[in-house]
Amino acid sequence: MESWVSMPKVELHAHLNGSIRDSTLLELARGLGEKGAIVFSEVEQVILKRDRSLKEVFRLFDLIHILTTDQSTVTRITKEVVEDFASENVVYLELRTTPKNNDSIGMTKHSYMEAVIKGLRAVTTVDVDFGCHEMESDASDVCIGSPRKKIYIRLLLSIDRRESTASAMETVKLAMEMKELGVVGIDLSGHPLVGEWITFLPALQFAREQGLSITVHCGE
Repeated sequence: MESWVSMPKVELHAHLNGSIRDSTLLELARGLGEKGAIVFSEVEQVILKRDRSLKEVFRLFDLIHILTTDQSTVTRITKEVVEDFASENVVYLELRTTPKNNDSIGMTKHSYMEAVIKGLRAVTTVDVDFGCHEMESDASDVCIGSPRKKIYIRLLLSIDRRESTASAMETVKLAMEMKELGVVGIDLSGHPLVGEWITFLPALQFAREQGLSITVHCGE
């Protein structure tokens, strides 16, 4: 195992919400349980279960979406996820996430992604490159070369199959705005039994026309 961990690796399919530490999920769930928002004992079993069916996987994702709804949590899990991949000697990471609106706390898709970028900048255990050659001067601390280990990160913005055409188009336009911050493509993901492919075709065609790469989850 030590030799496998030490080997430099490329990770091309990492979901931000699918890579959260169990300890962090349990901590967040315990906090909501104390507030009476969820029943912690039931949620704990969902988090700790192994050998999940596809149905159980999406049940876990539904829970994660409940637990990760504010900017500070998004920033925290981004930082932890990058540090965990770096600790396993991943040198190139494509990290995909679905920008979310949460009107109750004033979170927009744009502020969600700002929280992700803040998490990338907060990483201290490794140097992070996420498009530094095109970044503003205020991010120079991320770009300065050093003898420390480095991880290259590129972002994919995901369209959830529960979204509308308009919402999908909003995600594509956001990806275009954030190209200089390492956004390289669009992902279509979510529960494969939800939604219709044709709903997202205009947004994906627009993304292709704008030079964004596309990756599609299909029939999992």
